Amino acid sequence: MKKLTTKIAIGSLVAAGAIGGAVAFGTSSASAAPNFQLPFPCGQTWSGQTRTNHSPPPSVDFNRADDYGDTVVASAGGTVSRVANEGNTSYGRWVEVNHGGGYTTRYAHLSLQSVRVGQPVKAGQKLGNVGSTGGSTGPHLHFEQRLNGSTIKARFNGSQALYYGMKNYTSKNCGGGSSTPVNPYSPTDVCGAGSKVIDSKAITGGKVYLTYNSRNGENCVVTLKTSKLNTATRTSAFLEVKGGTRSTDTGSYQSYAGPVKKKAPNKCVKWGGSVEGASYTSPFEHCG
Repeated sequence: MKKLTTKIAIGSLVAAGAIGGAVAFGTSSASAAPNFQLPFPCGQTWSGQTRTNHSPPPSVDFNRADDYGDTVVASAGGTVSRVANEGNTSYGRWVEVNHGGGYTTRYAHLSLQSVRVGQPVKAGQKLGNVGSTGGSTGPHLHFEQRLNGSTIKARFNGSQALYYGMKNYTSKNCGGGSSTPVNPYSPTDVCGAGSKVIDSKAITGGKVYLTYNSRNGENCVVTLKTSKLNTATRTSAFLEVKGGTRSTDTGSYQSYAGPVKKKAPNKCVKWGGSVEGASYTSPFEHCG
């Protein structure tokens, strides 16, 4: 998946000014805290920075090289309670998830929000993409854990984050403890903005998607894995325009194969993909 190349040194991150507008969810006595995980897909390593002059101080800023557009996921299961846009100030584009028992999490400075208010989400489910909206000086994720409306020191996989300083963390957000991790990517993530799914086929271990982008006239094929996520296994995606040659992306991939893109004006396409031994090949279809 192609990403933008905007970079920023972690030490130079500057969060928004005073961030207010706390929304309290909860009861007079909190229940046991969720098993919060890093707000990034399983296996990824991010640098987390905490500092005394942060607003609020228990917040964590996450950063890594070329992170603009990277996927942000729910730190724990819950219900989306806020999807807001503060413009060029404060959080910018941000999402809040209510986990029950008075616990909430906030994800700020996003470039894109992928959820709606009231939507239930699982741990590891995509919420949006890393950005630099609001009062941000460069791409990063501003993350908060809250209890009854007040920000608390963050914990990941049962351990408290480093306060105050910088530390590398590797995500164990692999499906909220479920035996089936959630693929954090969608066909649109891989094929690009403007793509819409026009066909799909489930296979053992994955699902193959055919999309179309009316802006540029491109078809795109991607195979998203649904098993053995974050483990490199043989995965492929292909697209063939009738009368032309087949283009294939194949390799040992952790999450998906593709994108494979072609324009097919007034022509039929054949598409498909595979995950290990399971595969799908369509007939020539979707003509014109």
